[in-house]
Amino acid sequence: MIDLNADLGEGFGRWTLTDDEALLSVITSANVACGFHAGDPSVMRRVCHLAAERGVRIGAQVSYRDLAGFGRRAMDVPADELAAELAYQIGALRVFAEAAGAEVAYVKPHGALYNRTVHDAEQAEAVVAGVRLAGGSLPVLGLPGSQLLAAAEDAGLTAVPEAFADRSYTAEGTLVSRREANAVVTDEDTVVRRALAFGVDGAIEAVDGTTVTVAARSLCVHGDTPGAARTAARVREALEKAGVGVGAFA
Repeated sequence: MIDLNADLGEGFGRWTLTDDEALLSVITSANVACGFHAGDPSVMRRVCHLAAERGVRIGAQVSYRDLAGFGRRAMDVPADELAAELAYQIGALRVFAEAAGAEVAYVKPHGALYNRTVHDAEQAEAVVAGVRLAGGSLPVLGLPGSQLLAAAEDAGLTAVPEAFADRSYTAEGTLVSRREANAVVTDEDTVVRRALAFGVDGAIEAVDGTTVTVAARSLCVHGDTPGAARTAARVREALEKAGVGVGAFA
């Protein structure tokens, strides 16, 4: 069994990026932008309503305060400030999730924050502190072996290791920087093959040709790539045909 997640609600005002309705017909967990890298109150409310209607679990996709850079620029934010900003984002999304008859069920950092917490223990602990500050004990999605998942476990939170079907990997099991060529995999057939490798074999080929073991409970297909909904549908169909159940992580 593997969870299939995607980033949703990545619009702002009249500007839209993700095909939320189409993706919600395929995925099992929706990472909803909380206004700091994308999203606004109207977008958050609409996505939560649609997700609740379709029985898709809602997660808070939190980030650095970086609308202009889509949350993908490196930033140095003091730990206390970062924890407060993340709690603010989770709390905002919770209002709209509960209004839709659902709840915020997990937290996933976005972009630069996600990658920073792979190796930076202080920023990882700040993310966990933000989750705790927001109340409850929400599961946290992150890269296997990351400081983030270690900090979540130390705090008694459920740590959910995640893989990316449409991102290239280094031999160390980290994501290739988006500043480098071929960091994002856009060919649909290749994304499907990589998803099957994660789901069936628990491994993936890195950019240097070596095989990297990735024990993931959730698989991400980015919502902001062209044809994301169609790709996600093909990924789900291929996994199910291979005998891999697709459902929200426990």
